[in-house]
Amino acid sequence: MALRAARRELLASPDAVSDPLLQQVERLCALRGIGEVSAWLYATEFFGWRAFRNRRQVAGLAGLTPTMRSSGELEREQGISKAGNARIRALAVELAWSWVRRQPTSVLTRGYRERFAAGGGRQRRIGIVAVARKLLIALWRYLETGVLPEGAVLKPNV
Repeated sequence: MALRAARRELLASPDAVSDPLLQQVERLCALRGIGEVSAWLYATEFFGWRAFRNRRQVAGLAGLTPTMRSSGELEREQGISKAGNARIRALAVELAWSWVRRQPTSVLTRGYRERFAAGGGRQRRIGIVAVARKLLIALWRYLETGVLPEGAVLKPNV
């Protein structure tokens, strides 16, 4: 409770306008489906300390890139690499579920529902990891350029 109060006090302070980290937190909190704790974690542990040049770097640092096994003529995908930050990867998957639920008009949500929602549990889990990767990249673009992810909605009180 004290941590939450301290965070809110930081966001309400006059320094929040000039601090890029606090600006990132505010922008992430403004999106429906992203809570205060998630916004702080993304800003402090992922987006706030590193400048990414492209989407591959964003997904790679989170460990959400596909891995291929290639041997002769055989090529097989082995899932995601899991080489990045495990906390961010877990948060990305959790936020993807929240996004699908709270952003029904988003392009990411519609794509997930069209391709994976009718499948079994395994298909839905595979699909949500894909949404997590795309959402992480969309949030990076949102923080860098200010352009909302396509179809995304802001919270009503913002």
